[in-house]
Amino acid sequence: MLGLMICCFTVGTMLLAGYGLKGKRVSNPRGILGAAILVSGALMLLGVTLSLSGSAWASEGAPKAAGALGASGLGFIGASLSTGLACLGAGVAVSGVGAAALGLVGEKPQMLGTTLIYLGLAEGIAIYGVIVSLLIMGKM
Repeated sequence: MLGLMICCFTVGTMLLAGYGLKGKRVSNPRGILGAAILVSGALMLLGVTLSLSGSAWASEGAPKAAGALGASGLGFIGASLSTGLACLGAGVAVSGVGAAALGLVGEKPQMLGTTLIYLGLAEGIAIYGVIVSLLIMGKM
């Protein structure tokens, strides 16, 4: 629970900082972005670590679940990573293919069907990630 609170606090703080800097000129925007990413990444890592180390906060009298973090916890992490990384890859693929498709359709409108096929193939990467996640969740 403490890890979840730290993660929510991190997201809220970054949103407030972004809203406060909106529309202002800063001397070093890359430095501010790098510091924000570094701090939020460190706090998110701390939050995830505290969330996964539930046994450290458990009371002495509570019976321990055998392999609570082992199989099911790692299965959930694997399922979320497969979906998240596949969607990230699909976004990168669609950004490149979509930009090229818009340029091509602007010059040759009859090529719209072909470009839609390429965009569909790029979106298929995300669908494969979801399928892998469902297979992982089915094994747990």
